[in-house]
Parts: sequence; structure tokens; C-alpha cells
Amino acid sequence: MQLDKENIKKIRWLIAFAILLYLGVQNLHIVISTVRVLLGFLFPFIIGFGIAFILNIPMKFIEHHLFGKALKQEKKTVQKLARPVSLVLSICFVICIIVIVMLVVVPELGATFVNIAKKIEENIPVFQKFGNNPEVVKWAQSLDIEPGKIIDSVLGVLKNGVNNIVSSTVSITMGLLTTAMNVSIGFVFACYVLLQKEKLLQQIKKAMYAMFPEKPVRYLAHVWNLANRIFSSFITGQCIEAVILGSMFFVSMTILHFPYAMLVGVLISFTALIPLFGGIIGCWVAFFLILMISPVKAVLFLGLFLILQQIEGNLIYPHVVGGSVGLPSIWVLVAVTLGGSLMGIAGMLIFIPTVSVIYTLFREWVYARLEKKQLVL
Repeated sequence: MQLDKENIKKIRWLIAFAILLYLGVQNLHIVISTVRVLLGFLFPFIIGFGIAFILNIPMKFIEHHLFGKALKQEKKTVQKLARPVSLVLSICFVICIIVIVMLVVVPELGATFVNIAKKIEENIPVFQKFGNNPEVVKWAQSLDIEPGKIIDSVLGVLKNGVNNIVSSTVSITMGLLTTAMNVSIGFVFACYVLLQKEKLLQQIKKAMYAMFPEKPVRYLAHVWNLANRIFSSFITGQCIEAVILGSMFFVSMTILHFPYAMLVGVLISFTALIPLFGGIIGCWVAFFLILMISPVKAVLFLGLFLILQQIEGNLIYPHVVGGSVGLPSIWVLVAVTLGGSLMGIAGMLIFIPTVSVIYTLFREWVYARLEKKQLVL
């Protein structure tokens, strides 16, 4: 390699990178703490980007179908109103979904808790009869019980409990206020991003081309477009799959005369947004609700759930979600398993589109290498 001006510049950058990497590894705890502080400052904006990404999907759909023709005709009035109106309608759409879920789920859960209280009240005579059983009384008298120690233990538990409740209440209140503030800032930031997204992307593009070589910037732009398309398709596919699964439960439970058909359908649709395993969470909540009405139907519901879960897991989910992100069925399962083990529910949601992006980029690289070697396999 000739030591011309360009190569010397590259060597300087490599040496600087190697020094920074060495210092970072040697002071890893400082790096981690610094990253945590930066993430704390940036957290509202990270939430804002997430909200903007989710709202952008219905907003694009509304803008395209409601104002598409007028935008093509370049009507200035429509161009000014199209984006704000589409954003407001998208926010109203999301709020309506949340309100519908709350109106269906919360009253039914309240009625269920009332039924549980009534069941307990009805069974109080049974517990009293059990307590008055001579054998139970004899067994209780045979126990070596010291009332003083019991009272001291109870008072100690109550004292510690009060202190823990006060400290927990303060910490929970502060946590809720911080979360509310972060979400509020993020929501406002998301609205600004969505209203000016083309301008912001153009500014970022100009800055990237000004600071870095053209070829890496073009590849980063390609990766960004690919990730944006795949993540949008994943969210759309996940919502479609959740609606399909909830509808399957509602229809089958209505036909079989199970209680809480509408509630269970909405509940499982909501929990099914968690890939593959979300339906299991909804299943146990639904099982508990039905158990309060009829234990036999609760057991039958488990059988129904196993059947529908097999259909959903093996047929619907891999094809609807896997097809929407361009990821083969086996890699969907691998992504969910790895994401769940590493990051829990958030990992399940993030890993499927992330693995899809990596899979697509790797496939492009493989085909480019085969074309370069003039191999046809």
C-alpha cells in the first residue's frame, strides 16, 4: 500500500478509533454510566420517535386515500391541510381503539370481581362450618401457640408494612409523574416530527452527505428505507393477526355459547399484539373469568384455546406477520425466542423486524457476491 495523503488519513482514523476503543474497554463502567445518563436525557425523544412511527402508519394511509388525488393536482390549500388533518384523524383513531377496549374490558372485569365477592360471601358458612369441626378445633388446640409473640410479630409486620407502603406510594407517584411527563414531551415531539418529516429527513440527508463519504451514506439510506418498510409492515401485520385471532375467539365462543365472548375476543386481540405468546396471557385471564361462571366451561375453553392457538401459531402468524416482513416462518420463531429471552416482551416486538432487516441485507450481500463470482446456484 502506497503511503499517499489519502491512505495516511485512513491510518490516522484507524489509530484514533483503536485508541478510543481501548480506552472505552478499560473504562467500561464509566462508558455504561455515561450512556445511561444520555439515555435518560434522550428518553422522551425516544418515546416520541416510537409514537411518531406508530402514528405515521395510519396517517400515511389516511393522507393517501383521503387527499391523494388533490395532492397529485398540487392544490395549495389541500397541501397545507392534508398533513394536519391526517395526523388529527390518526390520533382520534388510536384514541377510539383504546376507549373501545376500555369500555368493553373494564366493566366486565368490574362485574367479575363483584361476582367473586358474592361467591366468597356465599361460601362463608362453609368456612365457618369447617372451622367449627371438632377435629379442626382439637388440632388447633394441640398447636403450641404463644399469643404475645403472635401480637408482636403482627405489630412488627404492620409497622414495616406502613413504612413500605408510604415509601412505595411516594416512589410510584414520582415514577408515574415522570412517565407522564416523558410521554407528554414525546407526544408533542412526535407531532412536530410527523408534521415536518420530509423537511427533517432532507436536513439529515444533507448533513450526512456533508460529513461522510457518499457511498456509506447511500448504503445507510438504503438500510433506513428497508428498516422503515419492514417495521411498518410488521406493525400492520401484527395488528391484522391480532384482529383475526380475536375474531376467531369471539365467533367460536358465541357459537359454543361460552360466557364473555365479546370481552375475551377484545382481550385476546389486545394481548395478541405480543408476538406468538401474547395470546397465552389473554387465555389465562379469560380462563379465570369463565371459571367464576362455570368450571366445566372454563376447562372446555382451555381446549378451544389450544386448538385456535395451534391454528394461529402454525398457519396464521408465520404467513401474515412473516410474509409482511419478508421473513421465513422458521426465522420468525427464532427471532421471537431470542428476543423474549434477551429483552422480554419488548424483545419479541423488536427482534422480528430487526432480524428481517439483517436477513434481507445478508441475502443482498450473498447475491451480490455470487454475481461477482459469476455463480448461479
